[in-house]
Amino acid sequence: MTKPELLAPAGKFDCFNAAVNAGADAIYLAGKEFGARASAENFTQDEIIKALDIAHLHDRKIYLTLNTLIKEREWERIEPFLRPLYNNGLDGVIIQDLGLISFLKEEFPLLPIHASTQMSVTGPYAANLLKDKGVIRIVPARELSLDEIISLKEETGLEIETFIHGAMCYCYSGRCLFSSYLGGRSGNRGRCAQPCRLNYTITKGDKYIEKDSIRYPLSLKDMCTITCLDKLIDAGIDSFKIEGRMKSPQYVAGVTSIYRKYIDMYTSENEFRIDQADIDLLKKLYIRTGLGEGYYFRHNGPEMITKLNPSYNEADEKTDAIMNERFVHPVAKTKVMGVATLVANDNVSLIIKCGNTVVTVEGDTVQSAQNRPLTKDEVIKQLNKTGESLFEFERIEVEMDDNCFMPVKALNELRRKGFDVLKEALINGH
Repeated sequence: MTKPELLAPAGKFDCFNAAVNAGADAIYLAGKEFGARASAENFTQDEIIKALDIAHLHDRKIYLTLNTLIKEREWERIEPFLRPLYNNGLDGVIIQDLGLISFLKEEFPLLPIHASTQMSVTGPYAANLLKDKGVIRIVPARELSLDEIISLKEETGLEIETFIHGAMCYCYSGRCLFSSYLGGRSGNRGRCAQPCRLNYTITKGDKYIEKDSIRYPLSLKDMCTITCLDKLIDAGIDSFKIEGRMKSPQYVAGVTSIYRKYIDMYTSENEFRIDQADIDLLKKLYIRTGLGEGYYFRHNGPEMITKLNPSYNEADEKTDAIMNERFVHPVAKTKVMGVATLVANDNVSLIIKCGNTVVTVEGDTVQSAQNRPLTKDEVIKQLNKTGESLFEFERIEVEMDDNCFMPVKALNELRRKGFDVLKEALINGH
């Protein structure tokens, strides 16, 4: 059984940190331009580079949403916008504009290209056209059934990424012009005014139809697939995507952690036992009134509509506090193993191992103790003071003579040097 990627949203840096801590395999986010959520806080160029470093230290990926239609006057800004991110190991870019493909292949030949759901891919002909042009992953239109998604993957061999949780749009993916017509705010430019969430009066001729029973005929319930997640995993979908770049860090943390739990449970234990407490938590995490499974197992129907109330259920203060403590506020740290060697009159050395990456650094000369020598416990305690570093020791072994001494400052400098060399090695690997 192949474990799917869990892809979480981040509209600002706190959301990114929450996603990493909650177990996301990848995070999708936008810069200050060209993203389909223009109202989100989004990331500066420096913040994206910082996020790339953190993600790669944790062996996670970052996909940039470049998923608006590009105007002619904007093309000259794309290359300088992307170049620093590309040079710092950007893992992929999600696009809507077909014209971007050849541009990106020429300017950024190693950058993986994903076709956004905004491209409305609904079958193998469109998917294979994009594949021939260099696209490696498709985010198909959300209106496809699970059987159609399985066929799309089998017929194209492309990676498939689908939404598993979050807000649903009434229109066909990528084909809504309603917001543009009503107020000049284009969804294809990231500025949707969400007219589908408004109250409408339904008439036929001069008569009102279902005036009291349907007030919001265009507002879809939010998607929640936790109870059918095993079926989606069995289908071989490559990436499970959580909607929500406009939502809070607490939402990102809670939703990501729950889907992480059940993906791991099913793929490692081949069991699937849903805890009602997790369902209840999902309902607290900014869910629009009513839940549904999207189009995976049905094709339209009144049961998909939030007929009377499209508002969100806000999380309570207790839930937010739990999410903050567990996922949002802690610095995301990578666990490493260490071996320190102290021999009198030789340079102290530190070996640090992170996965398959091993680095060795040397520090100051170890002194012979004039009074009380250092103990192994004291060395371990000092090296474990990692503070705001992005690493922490899971285990440290110390090999040392009985008569060694080093100033605390020298041990701190040894740790800092080791972490700097390890960071560079891990980031260069991406």
